[in-house]
Amino acid sequence: MAVIKAVENLTLDGVMENPEDWSPPYQDDVLGRRMAQDMAQPGGLLLGRRTYELFTRAWGGRDDNPFTPVLEARNKYVVSRTLSGPLPWQNSTLVSGDVAELKRSAPEDVLVVLGSGELVRSLLREGLVDELMLSTHPLALGGGTRLFDDPGPRTEFELRESITTTTGVTIATYHRTGA
Repeated sequence: MAVIKAVENLTLDGVMENPEDWSPPYQDDVLGRRMAQDMAQPGGLLLGRRTYELFTRAWGGRDDNPFTPVLEARNKYVVSRTLSGPLPWQNSTLVSGDVAELKRSAPEDVLVVLGSGELVRSLLREGLVDELMLSTHPLALGGGTRLFDDPGPRTEFELRESITTTTGVTIATYHRTGA
């Protein structure tokens, strides 16, 4: 059974929406190295429709960066009620059914959710997220879509790793405890 790991950028007030608008001033070598280390691990990607479309436009078919080859080689599982196959980006599979079944049957040991706010919130509600890697940026936006936006079941996590960057971003990795 695959582990589902959500990797999210947040503000102090929990906003995860449009990190490309607010996170660039906080990027440094520490954050870059930690994210590169995580990207080097094997596993598939589990993406919502909007994030998949954004990634396809931003990274698909490029040859001017080290990220595209990694992203293109990975299996990408796209959860959507509105898309239809075949999907345009190589190694992409449409998931229109049960993510719990994908978790049980995926050939990868880890499925990484990047962004994909609506998807990750639904996975948290269903108890399917096993690990959270949260990069919390030292600013509050006051509004926007939050990671824990709606009520959900009580879920406990254990801190496994914490790193602070030179710009004050805290990268914390939590594992879900209990069943």
